Amino acid sequence: MKLPFDCYLVGGAVRDELLGRPVVDRDWVVVGASVKAMRELGFQQVGRDFPVFLHPKTKEEFALARTERQSGQGHTGFAVYADPSVTLEDDLVRRDLTINAMAISAQGILVDPYDGAGDVELKTLRHVSQAFAEDPLRIFRVARFAAELKGFTVAQQTAAMMTMMCERGDLKSLSAERVWNELRKALNSACPRRFFEVLEACGGLNDWFPEVIVTPLQFDEHGNEYKNFVAFLGSVKRWESVCQRLKVPNAFRQRLGDWQRWREVVRAWQDTSPDRLSAAFVNLKVTHGPQRLNDLLAVIPEIENRTQLQELAAQFGKLTLGETHLTGKEFGEALDAKRILWLEQRGVGGPG
Repeated sequence: MKLPFDCYLVGGAVRDELLGRPVVDRDWVVVGASVKAMRELGFQQVGRDFPVFLHPKTKEEFALARTERQSGQGHTGFAVYADPSVTLEDDLVRRDLTINAMAISAQGILVDPYDGAGDVELKTLRHVSQAFAEDPLRIFRVARFAAELKGFTVAQQTAAMMTMMCERGDLKSLSAERVWNELRKALNSACPRRFFEVLEACGGLNDWFPEVIVTPLQFDEHGNEYKNFVAFLGSVKRWESVCQRLKVPNAFRQRLGDWQRWREVVRAWQDTSPDRLSAAFVNLKVTHGPQRLNDLLAVIPEIENRTQLQELAAQFGKLTLGETHLTGKEFGEALDAKRILWLEQRGVGGPG
């Protein structure tokens, strides 16, 4: 569908095209349109705080060109102005980094008023304007981009601004959900360690990750988020406090708890007593499937006979008592006894 307005591909899609990276999401900016005009063309409005629309066929996001002015605290404390008179350059200047402030026209022409292409070439993360300081989440975004984009460094002026923002306590205004979202993306990145190094350099660890010491952190550069989450918090004594502060989802807390409690049992499973191995299997819910055990195994690369252990767990998970009159506690004790005996009969585990 050809629109009667100027449309531009913007942001991360343009950056990733220049970097030769796969383009996952394509976002568009529409210049010269109004909310009414977009609705009349069949676009579905989804933005509550500013006018963002879904294309009636492709479902890609189209946003009206807009300006923003800080009017309060937090990421919702902005006055948004969207009007046909807002130019593309007005829209791009409100963005965080120059590499995210580029656009491509429908004719394939690059629009780059703030030299984002130059910074892509230099592998530099540089803020577009002083408006960067109005949203403290941008500190975490810069750290996350440093983790995602291999070889990119933070421009000196941007690093200085980030330090100033941290020193005046801007990060305290952020919600746990927004911080966790950036952290999770960093844990899935090519180099998660860079996320913490950039934050450490500007003082960005103090408010949200004071327990974390960057030096010993070792991550999986293939982006296993559970493994990297364990690497992030596995050495922190008060990891429960960090999880509570960040409102970490239960699935991540569960995987970390599995690692804390069962890693030694699983690592030495061939020499572990049958009752301990049975307890590990039960707590890792192998009766419901292999996912939690497999997630734990991903964090223990040196384990021997991994496939044999997985096959054993799969068979263990299918054990039942068959028809029985037992119920409640007696049923549970009988099933536990059968499972332990089953492991003993297979010559698994050391002495009890």
